[in-house]
Amino acid sequence: MTAKSGRPSGRKAAAPDARSGSDASALAEALRAGDRRSLARAITLVESTRADHQTQAREVLEAIVPHSGDAVRVGITGPPGVGKSTFIEAFGLALLERGHKLAVLAVDPSSPVSGGSILGDKTRMERLAADARAFIRPSPSSGSLGGVAHRTREAMLLCEAAGFDVVLVETVGIGQSEISVRAMVDFFAVLLQPGAGDALQGIKKGVLELADALVVTKADGDQAAIAERTRVEHEGALGLLRPASTAWTTPVLTTSAVQGTGIAEVWEAILAHREALTETGERDARRRKQAREWMWSLVDEGVQRAFREDENVAARLATLEDEVETSKTTPAAAARRLLDAYLSSRSR
Repeated sequence: MTAKSGRPSGRKAAAPDARSGSDASALAEALRAGDRRSLARAITLVESTRADHQTQAREVLEAIVPHSGDAVRVGITGPPGVGKSTFIEAFGLALLERGHKLAVLAVDPSSPVSGGSILGDKTRMERLAADARAFIRPSPSSGSLGGVAHRTREAMLLCEAAGFDVVLVETVGIGQSEISVRAMVDFFAVLLQPGAGDALQGIKKGVLELADALVVTKADGDQAAIAERTRVEHEGALGLLRPASTAWTTPVLTTSAVQGTGIAEVWEAILAHREALTETGERDARRRKQAREWMWSLVDEGVQRAFREDENVAARLATLEDEVETSKTTPAAAARRLLDAYLSSRSR
């Protein structure tokens, strides 16, 4: 089974001038024609907090959404040092050899000073970044739970509309919450270090329950035997958990990015999972649920923004924050007063 997706026509289209207010329909057309600069520009728009950029981003998304959705969406997470970028590069190069076009949305930790990406995945995946069939976009996590950038979902749709038939989302993997990335992909892979410990040590039970596959990395040289022991231990641990789907048994695989072993097996597991859940209707049901939850997350975001921008709230916010910090009032009482101020202004 192979993933289906529309391919770019091959013709190049000039990216609209960002300074001129850019024509959203022209930007969408250029993106769909495979123009990488237009894709990068569109992602920049959806990540921007400027009101005019957000308006334009919505217009671009509305134009391209009918042409998205056919890609295989894969989330990849794991603790720091597990070798996520090394694995992704080896995995990505193998996919390119199979004729796929790959987009990697690599979410980096944010700098506390500038707010920008710290790690810079393009420098950590040089061979993959140099291939025209791959598109790598590092984005700062900006403190988002699970290390998922604020607009990763929108970026994923843009990549699909641009003709990329496999989209990988690499998370920071800092243990905050992997639920957010699981809620936007079809297949969720958790990478493990050789010697990660016994059954549940080194990885949270909740993450095991979310995983569609566990992948032990660095299974080569002196680490090969340790990696195999880790695989067996986690395979046993999974047997104690209720599977997320009755149509799928989560495998535990071993890989070596250096030797290229186990990489093909990961892709085969992704395709087998896709086929199994498609046959039962779970894949479509999961995507419908993801879209619904995405809508409500955007509603929550908009309500919170409107709340903070309300004049009544703004007039009281600094004072109430100070009172909470100095224990002159309780957080609950301060929150109630802010909500009352907001509702008062809404009722006028």
